[in-house]
Amino acid sequence: MARSGKLLAAAVAAVLAAVPVGLWATGSVSSAASLPSPDHVVVVVMENHAYSQVIGSSSAPYVNSLVSGGGNLTQMYAETHPSQPNYYALFSGGTQGVTDDSCVTVGFSSAANLGSELIAAGKTWGSYNEGLPSAGSTVCTNSSTKYAQKHNPWFGFSNVPTSTAHTFAQFPTSYSSLPKVSFVIPNLCDDMHDCSVSTGDTWLKTNLSAYATWAASNNSLLVVTFDEDNELAGNRIPTVVYGQHVTAGSTSGTTYSHYSLLRTLEDLAGLSAHAGNAASASDISGIWS
Repeated sequence: MARSGKLLAAAVAAVLAAVPVGLWATGSVSSAASLPSPDHVVVVVMENHAYSQVIGSSSAPYVNSLVSGGGNLTQMYAETHPSQPNYYALFSGGTQGVTDDSCVTVGFSSAANLGSELIAAGKTWGSYNEGLPSAGSTVCTNSSTKYAQKHNPWFGFSNVPTSTAHTFAQFPTSYSSLPKVSFVIPNLCDDMHDCSVSTGDTWLKTNLSAYATWAASNNSLLVVTFDEDNELAGNRIPTVVYGQHVTAGSTSGTTYSHYSLLRTLEDLAGLSAHAGNAASASDISGIWS
C-alpha cells in the first residue's frame, strides 16, 4: 500500500474509534425496533375476559395457537369499566365522555379517530359487525342477532361515514380487497360476552383462521384483543398479534394499553396523525421480526 493510502486508512480508523459505541448501538436498536408496513390489518375485539382466562386456557386452543405462532402482549391493560368507554379509547385515544354502555347519539363527536385519520390520508377503513341488521344501520340493539351498538364506536363520530360499517357477512373472501385497517366485532355471544370462552374461540377459528393463514404470507396482520377483563384482574387483558413480520412465539412484557395499540395501528398504516392519548403512547415492540 502506498504511503498516502496508509495515512488515509489510519485517519478513517481514528475517526471510527472516536465515535461512541452507544451511537452505533442506538442506530442498530432503532432499525430493529421499526414497525413493518403491512398491506392489511384486521383487529378483532372480544369481551370481558382477563388474560389468565384465555392465554394458556384449554378452552381457547385457537387463540393459543396464535400465541404460539405470533406475538403475545403479556402486560396489556384496558382503561376502565364498563365496555363502551374502552372501545372509544381504542378507536379515538379517549373515552369522549362516554362512561356507560348506553346507546350514544350517532355522530355526537367530531374528535379525531383511527377511521377519520385513515380517510383523511387517502387510505381505506372499514368495520365488519356481526349481527348488524344492514350496512350502515344505526340501531342500538337487535336481540334476534345479538347485536349491540355499544361495541361499535365508529357510529359515535360525525367524521366516519356510516357506510363504512358493514355486516360481518360482507367480510371479503378475497382478502386482498380488505381495507388498509379494519375492525371485526362479533355479536354478544361470539365475543365471549354472553357465551363461553370456548364459543368465542371456535368462532375465531371458523371465521378468521383462513385470513390469519393468508396474512402470514401476504404482508398482513391479525390482532385479537379484548375490551376489558372480568373486573377481577386489574383490567389485564389478552392481546395477540399474528401475521407476516411477527416473530413466532415472541412475547412483550412491556406495559401497554388500548392507547398503545391505537398508536401502533396508526403507525403501521403510515399515518402521521395520532388521535388523543395515542400521541403520547409508545408503539408496541419486541414482537416484530
